[in-house]
Amino acid sequence: MGVVHHTVYPVWFEMGRTELLRSTGRNYRDLEAQGILLAVVRLEARYRAPARYDDLVTLRTTLRSAGHVKIEHDYELRRGDEVLAIGSTTLACLDREGRARPIPEGLFDSTTNPQPIHTARR
Repeated sequence: MGVVHHTVYPVWFEMGRTELLRSTGRNYRDLEAQGILLAVVRLEARYRAPARYDDLVTLRTTLRSAGHVKIEHDYELRRGDEVLAIGSTTLACLDREGRARPIPEGLFDSTTNPQPIHTARR
């Protein structure tokens, strides 16, 4: 078919979240070592046009909000000026036992709120 399978898009969203967190000077590995787990509890994707094999696509990842326990991201996948897909996720902050826990102070607040990040993928 020559098109990217729909299950790849959530993987790209995860890569965008990872890079957005990295842009704040933090990373998932260190958070997990501290017993802070961020689990996807909701994922939505709307496909507008197919990405094709070997397309150069750009993903824009934005932190929409960070509350007491949940973090929301928005995504926009483009090939040039064409929007291929939009999506959103909600993550819950959990402890090692899988119980909800507060998002650590300073992880996402007015001083660390990351700017939208663009990542390119083939």
